[in-house]
Amino acid sequence: MTPELTYLTYAVILLIAHMFLQATVSDLSKGLDWALGPQDEERDPSLVAGRLERALRNYVYNLPAFIALALILKVTDLGTESTALGATIWFWARVAYIPSYALAIPLARSVTWFVSIGGLVMMILPLLG
Repeated sequence: MTPELTYLTYAVILLIAHMFLQATVSDLSKGLDWALGPQDEERDPSLVAGRLERALRNYVYNLPAFIALALILKVTDLGTESTALGATIWFWARVAYIPSYALAIPLARSVTWFVSIGGLVMMILPLLG
């Protein structure tokens, strides 16, 4: 398996972990009775739960680009050490994005997002010829 596909596998694992974390924190912030009940009434999540929800949404928006690039690089056999590094950077930046957003660390959310985009660009470059 190529490094890009390995990180694609890790990206799916991160998606599952991220969904579990977001749902758990959101449900618990709304109260255990609400989480275990029919959830008929709307309750606002805590600040951290809201941030985790927005971070998950951002991940879901960015994941298709990574999936496409990893698969295109495999199909075209254009993967290089640089594209493998780009996949690595994208993945670890996305891991760092979660706590940086959830904890509202100044500038960290934006920096990790830009770093992840840099990883995608590293994966795109060989495809542009």
